[in-house]
Parts: sequence; structure tokens; C-alpha cells
Amino acid sequence: MTEMTAVPVTVPGTPATARLLAEAARAVDAPDLVLAVSRNGVRTVHTGGSAEPGPVPRELMAYELGSASKPYAGLLLARLVAQGRVRYEDRAADLLAPGFPVHPAVRRITLRHLLTHTSGLPGLPADFYPQAVPRWSTDPYGGYPADRVVRAFLRARPRHRPGTRWHYSNFAVSVLGHTLAAATGTPWEVLLHQQVLAPLGLDATRVRPGPDGTDAVGHRRDGTPVPALDTGGFTAAGAVRATPLDLLTFLEAHTGRAAGSPTDSSLAAALTEVTRPVLRRGLRHAHTHTLTWFQHPTPYGPVLFHAGATLGQQAFLGFRPGTGLAVAATATRRVHRADTFVATAYGLLTETP
Repeated sequence: MTEMTAVPVTVPGTPATARLLAEAARAVDAPDLVLAVSRNGVRTVHTGGSAEPGPVPRELMAYELGSASKPYAGLLLARLVAQGRVRYEDRAADLLAPGFPVHPAVRRITLRHLLTHTSGLPGLPADFYPQAVPRWSTDPYGGYPADRVVRAFLRARPRHRPGTRWHYSNFAVSVLGHTLAAATGTPWEVLLHQQVLAPLGLDATRVRPGPDGTDAVGHRRDGTPVPALDTGGFTAAGAVRATPLDLLTFLEAHTGRAAGSPTDSSLAAALTEVTRPVLRRGLRHAHTHTLTWFQHPTPYGPVLFHAGATLGQQAFLGFRPGTGLAVAATATRRVHRADTFVATAYGLLTETP
């Protein structure tokens, strides 16, 4: 297994950055909060929150990433393409269920369509909601396993012709995960570990809950705890759990200025590929996307980012390519309309020279 060279250990960082994070933290109300910044490998981490800290430091706890798991799926696909094992234009149905009769629009859906939310599939399968609604605040995904996700895809009737419209879809990215597992003959969890987590040295990143006391506990808006997330068959779309320090390692690999660099050419190629813009959407094509990141312009250059939320946690990942700046943030309170978490983390990424 190829690996990256050693990444920097956590250091206090600069006093100016420490003050910036402390000030930003005051804008976020959560039982547990971690704001972490890396500048050319020099890390500054601020932890806090309204809850009493536990025996494991907050920055060493694993947090649920929700939709911020998708950049991991994107990097995995990009590396498999770089290795020649699959192609972006491969048709998902042909890899997932060769010869199975599907709707013509489904037959045209490619791996690229699934990852870039241009497949024409809805956000979730239509038959997901009847089983999910009765347990919406506790376990909406656990009762919808992988085989059901695959069946829903094979009998789907896309709303739009693949490649013509952008519509955010957990369903599509989940299908991508099952398709890559089928194409490689390797379970998704094993494939992700082999191709992304182990090579990048992400020892504190996983897709299932860890040993007791090592996972952060999410909370509802009123502060009551919620169970750990069970993603059911939607693993690729939202199952990753990671410590803030591992999140920085993941982001540092993308900045092009990390202390370590990939020793495998396919991994290096994949890290470059996922930062390249591939589509624009919206009024005057104002919204830019790479294979898996949202991209915005700033006075300091483009930023790439992705946020995620689960039943009781939130996460934000972002970086500025080529500058060595990366921001990772986690919080253990469910998102709400007046929530300031994402705006605060985004500000650290976009408003800092």
C-alpha cells in the first residue's frame, strides 16, 4: 500500500490565528465545537462548546460528516479512474447489473453523472419516505439497506435527461458507491480504506462508529443527545466519521502545499483532478463545481468546500488550492435556520489573507 510521507503534528499555530479562531468560536452555539486551520502545514486548533469536555479531547473525537463525506467518494472515483479500473463515462447500470432491463434514461447515467449530481435522479428514492418519516428524528436511513438502494436505481425514471440539469442527490452518490464496489469486486468500506484512507494516513477516519467514548455525540436543538447515525444503504453519500486532525490531513493533501506528498502517481493525479472545475450552473452560470467540491471566487483566489449535517452534528471542509490554507470545523448540534456554523467556518476560509 502506497502512503504519503509524514504530515505535521498538531502545533499551537500562530497567536494571530489562535485569536481569530477564538473570536469565530463565539459566534457558534454547540455542545462541542472544533475549529481547525492549517497554513502550509502549521496547524491551529480551537476547541470549545457549552458541554463539559469529556475524557477524550474534542479534537481527537470522531465526528459525523454527513454530506461532507462526498469528497471522499469523489477522490476514490478519481483514483480508480487514474488507475484505469473504471472510466468517468462508464454507465452505472452496466457495471452494477449487466443485462438488467432498465429505463433508457437510467441506461445513460454515467459515473460522472452520479458524482456531479447531474444524473436526473431525485435527492432520495420515492419509496424512502414512507419508512423514514415515522423515525425522521432518530433513524431515517437505517431501514433502507444497500440492496434496496440498488433496486430503486434499477427501476428509476429520472426526472431529467442525464447531464442536462444539476440536482443534489444523496441517492445518486450512494448508487455510485455500490457501483464502484460491484465494478471492483470490493466492498465500499474496504475500497475506501485501500484507495483513500490508508494511502493518506487517515488512521482516525472510518465509516462506522468506533470504540465507546471515541465518537462525538450529536444533539438536537434543545440539547438532548441523539443516536449515532446509521446511513443504511447510503454509505457513500454520508457515512464518513473523522477527527478534526484527520480532516486537516485530508485537506492538506488537496492544497498542494502539504508537508507530505503522495508517492503514488494515481493518487497525485486524483488529488489534482478533483480540484478542476467541471461544470457551471445557475443564473449566468454563477455556481462552479469540481467533481465533488463547491467552488467560489474570493479576493484571495478560488476556495473549494463542502458542508454536511446529520441528525445532531455538522461539519465543514474547505481549502484554497495552491495556497496551503485549509479549514475543518465540526459541531455537535443539529442545524437550524438561524445556525451560524457554516457561515463562520466559511468566513475563516474566504475572509482570511
